Amino acid sequence: MPLTYNSYLKIEELLSLQELKSPDEHDETLFIIIHQSYELWFKQILHELDFIVKRIKTGDIPRVIHNLKRINTIFKVLVHQIDILETMTPLEFLSFRDYLESASGFQSHQFRELEYVLGLKSDIHLQRFPEGSAIRNILEKRFRSDSLWMGFLRYLHSLGYNIPATILESNPTLSTQPSEAVRQVLTDIYLNNTSMANLCEMLVDLDEGIQEWRYRHTKMVERTIGTKIGTGGSAGVEYLKNSLFIPLFPDLWIIRSEFKL
Repeated sequence: MPLTYNSYLKIEELLSLQELKSPDEHDETLFIIIHQSYELWFKQILHELDFIVKRIKTGDIPRVIHNLKRINTIFKVLVHQIDILETMTPLEFLSFRDYLESASGFQSHQFRELEYVLGLKSDIHLQRFPEGSAIRNILEKRFRSDSLWMGFLRYLHSLGYNIPATILESNPTLSTQPSEAVRQVLTDIYLNNTSMANLCEMLVDLDEGIQEWRYRHTKMVERTIGTKIGTGGSAGVEYLKNSLFIPLFPDLWIIRSEFKL
């Protein structure tokens, strides 16, 4: 049987995945499709990040910058999808919210994978999944692996930049911490290495893009349910607000206050 558009993309299976839990609430279909789309984009972003980590090791900086630009563009799409979700009013969401039972966006293991790869580490997210389960095993591997930022610092070290051994040998399960020594290296790069400075700016774009998505997501939740407890018993908006404006690459932000010509 020849390959067709439908068989290649598994369209029939894809369109069968939107299973409503409510009897027939019109807006639940939109809610499901938006969130399934998010998970597909998270899969693509993880795919890109894993590729980027490998390419940094080989020194293929042009390709790294190219794929970071792709990720940054995807995050713009994710922000725009919130505009679509906000066409659903609070009352329209409430019409099927109770049918979601304990399901919550906090249970998105792919988003936790993204945070781990990008250097935001917390073992509390591991506890949301049964020990020994496939998802838990994937998260634990990500949790114990070097972040993208550490891969970048290791590459800088291989080029002869003075990245302290205490940083290169630090516990990979800890979130990225600012370092004066790293900032000295970054300042040198911005002044003397245009190619690497461009890579740094793409990382800033990525950091800013994720913070923008977090902000829009938080305001969308607040606009929809106010300060109510989130689905699945989560803290809802209050939890989301605590995650706002936490930089993934803090040194790239701090040096902007330290630049001197």
